[in-house]
Amino acid sequence: MSLTFHWFLPTNGDSRDVVGGGHGTPATLSGRDRPPTVAYLSQIAGAAEDLGFVGALTPTGAWCEDAWLTTAMVSQNTERLKFLVAFRPGSVSPTLAAQMASTFQRQSGGRLLLNVVTGGESHEQRAYGDFLDKDARYRRTGEFLRIVRELWEGGTVDLDGEFLKVEDARLARVPDPVPEVYFGGSSPIAGEIAAKHVDVYLTWGEPPAQVSEKIAWVRGLAEKEGRTVRFGIRLHVITRDTSEQAWAEAERLLAGFDPQTVKSVQAGLARSESQGQQRMLALHGGSGDGLEIHPNLWAGIGLVRGGAGTALVGSHDEVADRIAEYHRLGIDEFVLSGYPHLEEAYWFGEGVLPRLAARGLWQHPFATRPALSAQVPFAS
Repeated sequence: MSLTFHWFLPTNGDSRDVVGGGHGTPATLSGRDRPPTVAYLSQIAGAAEDLGFVGALTPTGAWCEDAWLTTAMVSQNTERLKFLVAFRPGSVSPTLAAQMASTFQRQSGGRLLLNVVTGGESHEQRAYGDFLDKDARYRRTGEFLRIVRELWEGGTVDLDGEFLKVEDARLARVPDPVPEVYFGGSSPIAGEIAAKHVDVYLTWGEPPAQVSEKIAWVRGLAEKEGRTVRFGIRLHVITRDTSEQAWAEAERLLAGFDPQTVKSVQAGLARSESQGQQRMLALHGGSGDGLEIHPNLWAGIGLVRGGAGTALVGSHDEVADRIAEYHRLGIDEFVLSGYPHLEEAYWFGEGVLPRLAARGLWQHPFATRPALSAQVPFAS
């Protein structure tokens, strides 16, 4: 089976430096370097589509543009790229969300994927009118997904749950195909929700040993539910013709981190309720020393950015090696990004994907376009 690669739409702005933000922290000033206009995001989406990325993750939160509206506009400037739209169940009714997804599928030609984000920061959730605690938010997510999935199957739903109540809920038109649901979370209740309701469980880029433990945990829970779940990983990438060039770029990014910004971001992230975020912070401890935490896995991004905080750094062959290593653990989907997102999409797409194709691990998903492996590689 060919590996699946997704790229990222930086709806908080883009830059040649790392743009911070997420998990309750505001986007850093570098996000103003390339504003997230529809025109620029469409450039990134078009490049990702041409290179062979299947989809593009679009984040959610107060620090970025709305994912639904932005992707609906960008989708009109692409043909085949799917959009992995992140959204929070607490901000919209399940019936309306199911209807929105159904409409998106019809108007985009079936190019919607959904990344369900429960919300790890209570203070940010309260800004949106959501006053549940973290565990309650996860339980609500379970009810939400139960309703949405039944509606997508064409059913009429009546539920008087702990958090959600619907009567005679149904859709006039069900989505075709039904959008796949992506979901992540490191707490025990997150694993329960994933096992019961999701198609793809996403983890942030922890070292392979920790990722392997997560896969075994969620896979075991899913088996008890009589289900199977696929696995994906969220990483940044810095890939170049040589290892030296890649690490020089990582050092350049690190040199651009203002110490006061690092201190402020780390203080904010330390208050995070997200177990996944705390696991990210533990990889670097707020220090710029010892950031290569596994061969070619660099934790520097997490010094100024919430959420995904690690990057694969190395030559195209080394990055391909690390991808193959994660794949052997059970990872089939990779959600990637890099600064700036337009240029880094080409570095990865023209440098790493041909090497994975040569190993039989990847093929271009769009049959109408010649596979990259048949073209002259970007780098030797």
